[in-house]
Amino acid sequence: MSDPGPCSPAAPPSVAPATTPSVPPATSATDASGRPVVPAQAAPARAGAVPKEPQLTRAQRAGLLLTLVLGSLTALPALTMDLYLPALPQVADALGTEAAQAQLTLTTCLLGLALGQIVVGPMSDQFGRRRPLLVGMACYVAASAACALASGVEMLTVFRLVQGLTGAAGIVIARAVVRDLFDGLAMARFFSTLMLISGAAPVLAPVLGGQLLRVTDWRGTFVALAAVGLVLTLVTARYLPETLAPADRHRGGLPTALRAMRGLLADRAFVGYLIAGSLGFAALFAYIAASPFVVQEIYGASPQTFSLLFMVNSIGLISLGQLNGKVLVGRCDLDRVLLVGLGITGAAAVALLLMTSGVFGEPGLIGVAAGLFVLMSGMGLVLPNANSQGLMRAGHAAGSASALLGTTPFLVGAVASPLVGIAGEHTAVPMAVVQVAALALATAGFVGMCRPWRRRG
Repeated sequence: MSDPGPCSPAAPPSVAPATTPSVPPATSATDASGRPVVPAQAAPARAGAVPKEPQLTRAQRAGLLLTLVLGSLTALPALTMDLYLPALPQVADALGTEAAQAQLTLTTCLLGLALGQIVVGPMSDQFGRRRPLLVGMACYVAASAACALASGVEMLTVFRLVQGLTGAAGIVIARAVVRDLFDGLAMARFFSTLMLISGAAPVLAPVLGGQLLRVTDWRGTFVALAAVGLVLTLVTARYLPETLAPADRHRGGLPTALRAMRGLLADRAFVGYLIAGSLGFAALFAYIAASPFVVQEIYGASPQTFSLLFMVNSIGLISLGQLNGKVLVGRCDLDRVLLVGLGITGAAAVALLLMTSGVFGEPGLIGVAAGLFVLMSGMGLVLPNANSQGLMRAGHAAGSASALLGTTPFLVGAVASPLVGIAGEHTAVPMAVVQVAALALATAGFVGMCRPWRRRG
C-alpha cells in the first residue's frame, strides 16, 4: 500500500446526504451517473405490490430539473461573454474605439465576475443559497438592459462591470449547491454532467450572436441577455430549493469568511488545484478574447464562420468533459487525469506559438483552428477536475471555497485579456505567448503543490 498523496481527499468518496429539512429528499441520493434522484414515497408493504410508475417518473424529473437549473446557472457567465464575441469588431467601429478598448469590456466583465464571487460566495454561507442568488439574478437583468442603452465605450465598460458583479451569483452559488449535495466521485461526475449543459453556452452563444447580428446590432445581444436572465431568475425562484440548513450557516459575517479562506489557502493541495484551474482558465480566456480578431481580422473570416469554429472547439471541450465524467472518474486517478489535460493543452499552446511566429511558414486558418481545437478540448480534462478536487477539500466552507475557485480564474483571465491585444489586431503571437506562459505555470504549480505521481493507499 503506497503513501497517500497530498491531493487525495481525507475521506473515501461517498454521496453526502442532504442535511437540511428545507431540501426535499430529491437531493439526498444519486444515480449511477451522479445525478440527484428523488426516492419514491414509501407505502405500506403489501404482498405483490407493484411500484407506481408515476412516482418513478416524478423522481427522474426532479433530478433532471435540478441538473438543468444548476447547469444553466453555471453557463450564464459563458453566455454573457460569448454571445457578445462576434459583435466585438462592430462595437469598436460603432463606438469609435480601438480593439484593445473593445476587449476591455470583456476584461471588466471578467473582473466583475471575479469580485462578485468573492462577495456572494461567503454571503451564501451566512444567509443560505437562495436569497443571494435571486437578488443577484434580478440585478443581472437590470445591468444587461443598461448595457444595451450605453452611449459610449466608457459607459458600456462600467455597465459590463456591474453585469459581471451581479451575474457572479449564479456560478458561485451553483458550485456551492453541488458541494452541499454531493461528495467524492459523485461530485466529480456531477461537475462533468454540468459541463455538458454549461458547455452548450459557448457552443450556442457565438452562433446565436452571429445570427443576431443579421437582424440587429450589438445592442440586441444585451437585450437577449436580459431576456435570458429574466427567464432563469423565474425558473430558479420556482424550482431550486434551499440546500444549506440554518444550523450549517456561518453567523460570523466577514471575519468568519476570511478565516475560512485563510484556512483554505493554507492547504497546499487546495492551492495546487486553484493554480491549475486559474491559469488553465487564463489560457482559455486568452483564446476567447483574441479569437474574434484572429479569425475575422487576420484571416478574414465572417462572423458566421467564426461562430462555427467556436462551436466546433466548444464541442471538443464538452466531449472530453463527458469522457472524464462517464469513463475516467472512478477508473483513473483524477490528479493524473488533470496532469494529462495540462499536457495536452500545453502542447497545443506551444504548437500555436510556433505557427503564429512563422516557424512553419504561413499556417493559414486551418492550422491555427486545429491548434485551438486541441487546446479547447484539453480543457475538458483540466477545469472540472481542478474544481471538484479542490471542493472535496473544503466541505466545511463550500461557499468560500467556491468563491476562491471562481474568483481567482476570472481575476487571472482579466489580466490575460488585454495582453492578447497588446500588439494590435494583426498578429496572433501575443495570444499564443499568454497561453504558453499560463499553462507552463499551471503545470508547475499543480505538480509542485499536489504531487500527482503519488497514489492513495
